Amino acid sequence: MTLHDDATAVLTDWEPPDAAQAELRLHYLNHLAKYEDAMWRSCRPEHLTASALVLDPSGTRVLLTLHKTVNRWLQLGGHCETGDTSLAAAALREATEESGLSGLRIDPNPLQLSRHELLAGGCKGAFHLDVQYLVTAGAATEFVVSEESHELAWFGIDALPDGIDQTVEDLVKRAYRPVI
Repeated sequence: MTLHDDATAVLTDWEPPDAAQAELRLHYLNHLAKYEDAMWRSCRPEHLTASALVLDPSGTRVLLTLHKTVNRWLQLGGHCETGDTSLAAAALREATEESGLSGLRIDPNPLQLSRHELLAGGCKGAFHLDVQYLVTAGAATEFVVSEESHELAWFGIDALPDGIDQTVEDLVKRAYRPVI
């Protein structure tokens, strides 16, 4: 199964949580049907990406990156690569590379979809069709800042940094599962 096939299957089977997400799901599936290279950064005007919201083991903190290019606090993630076998694998690879954390566990079902225009960097003017996953850290939460970040930090789910993107806020809200 190709990465393109996996993305099509994942999005076909995914149950969107609301009408806006259902509309995005349909947009992504139409894009995949139209473009054989839909998974690669060279595809214009849009291409699929994979990202991960990393929760600490308690589920009360999220790891965010102050992204070098965008200069905003975001979830971890990025472009798919030729070695990726699935969207979930791409999201997990990105989270591992960008955080230095080992023992990450990923929920194989997308948490949210986000379509956003790139305003800087090599893909400026293109749109990311981001498939966003929930990842949980293991016991070790000591991260390593990668070359793609100015900084990484753990934030309480109720204490996100000022000026955070609405998409990231929505992602955190969807990920929060109170401990009973």
